[in-house]
Amino acid sequence: MGKSGRFGIVAIACSTGGPQALHKVIPMLPEHLGVPVTVLQHMPAGFTKSLADRLNGMSKLTVKEAEDGEILLPDYVYIAPGGCHFEVTAKAGKLYSHVYNGPPVNNLRPNADVMYESLIDVDVGSILCVVLTGMGADGTKGIASLKESKDIYCITQNEDTCVVYGMPRAVELSGLSNASVPLDEIAKTISNKIGG
Repeated sequence: MGKSGRFGIVAIACSTGGPQALHKVIPMLPEHLGVPVTVLQHMPAGFTKSLADRLNGMSKLTVKEAEDGEILLPDYVYIAPGGCHFEVTAKAGKLYSHVYNGPPVNNLRPNADVMYESLIDVDVGSILCVVLTGMGADGTKGIASLKESKDIYCITQNEDTCVVYGMPRAVELSGLSNASVPLDEIAKTISNKIGG
């Protein structure tokens, strides 16, 4: 396994029902989480900035739409821009966002597998993956690849609280979920893992 230890990043993926789920999770996170949070929500271009702005007004953390090449700072939430792929890169010990307009992957842009697989080459200690409500199986392949080389902990939203139990179910069925949690307990589970 790769380097383990303190969590260095939280990477969240969601699709159908995701904006409502994010409104329950992000505002409940503590203001001193100590790590950056990336969010990949399947959305077309033009919608993610207003989602980020709304969440920022409700949250203790700073929430913004990710921009290409910016440093990913602790206690910030970066939402992948709709219609673009989003990756995490590292240079000189700092994390950066890479936002680009590549071809869709499995008909999706942004694509959660792309985000998770980008973390394979980034030295961030342990990685906390969170998969919320959504159709399909995006994220499962990326988390499976990530687990081969990194120390990860994966939280999935439980079936009863999902609008569509697709993405979390795929992660569960692949044996990658460490905890299946109701929506209103996900923020607490995240902060407990990061703090612990």
